[in-house]
Amino acid sequence: MVKMILGFLTTSILSLFCTYLLIKMSKKLKSQQTILGYVKEHKDKQGTPTMGGIGFLLPVIVVSLCLNQMSTYWVFGLLAGISFAVLGFLDDYIKVKYKQNMGLRPYQKIFGQAGIALIVAVYVYYFSNRGGNIVLPFSLKVVNIGWWVIPLVFLVCIALTNSVNLTDGLDGLASNTSVCYFIFFIVIVLMLSNRSYLSGEADSVIAGYQQLAVLMACIVGGICGFLVFNTNRASIFMGDVGSLGIGGLASTVACLTGTELFVPLIGIIFVITALSDLIQVAHFKRTHRRIFLMAPIHHHFQQRGYSEAKIGFCYSLITILSGMVCLLLILLS
Repeated sequence: MVKMILGFLTTSILSLFCTYLLIKMSKKLKSQQTILGYVKEHKDKQGTPTMGGIGFLLPVIVVSLCLNQMSTYWVFGLLAGISFAVLGFLDDYIKVKYKQNMGLRPYQKIFGQAGIALIVAVYVYYFSNRGGNIVLPFSLKVVNIGWWVIPLVFLVCIALTNSVNLTDGLDGLASNTSVCYFIFFIVIVLMLSNRSYLSGEADSVIAGYQQLAVLMACIVGGICGFLVFNTNRASIFMGDVGSLGIGGLASTVACLTGTELFVPLIGIIFVITALSDLIQVAHFKRTHRRIFLMAPIHHHFQQRGYSEAKIGFCYSLITILSGMVCLLLILLS
């Protein structure tokens, strides 16, 4: 608990400092976001600095080194998240360099994500302590699904990183939602740690859960520091380096702890966002008509006249409510 509090406080302060410096540096280097022309509500955001994810990811790495949390769980979770973030950085760099909204080609991005996801899946099944075990929602009971864990982990990594990326469409939207998401995952991972202790599991497993909880506390601290500059009206965007980094860290932590089935429950906002985009595209290709005024669905709400602040609050509230329901059902089981 001490390390969690210390990690949160330290990353918050460092993130504030790093993001402030990053804004100043971005303005000098003119590393600014090119806004999509068809989102008329965002025209005044043209030229806002991007790649703000660096401002909270660097503190997470630094604090990890300072806390000496160099366990296998911690290191692999951090490396996987950074790998996704590097892919996002390349995407952002191309956008900034060529002053356009198109970065990496879709096939380049998906191949990169697939490669990282496959490494995570193989590691989880063959080299981690969980093997084919998976935790059932609402009960924390464990079942073994064998090698089916590999495609499940692969799917979760790809789906969650892209879903967080799609949610990052309004000021502070992905940041606020991710903070709420990680807080509930911290509680669930600590509950798993306690269950493992009571059932007499290996100390390495218990320590692994606890260290991942500390890592998530650092991530929450980093995002909170970044949010000072990212709430509406944003002084900087997190960019793909931030959204893919968050998605990569979130998915890897879930996969290392066997809590993949909790992802669509607590991360219901990410699921809704991704589904709204898929449904819109599929329906338009079939009928040449739109279901939503604009996809992902947060742009639909924006077109209906809701402010970015109100949409962000509602998304955070829904995440909190879904997390509360999950915890309540676990406690009642």
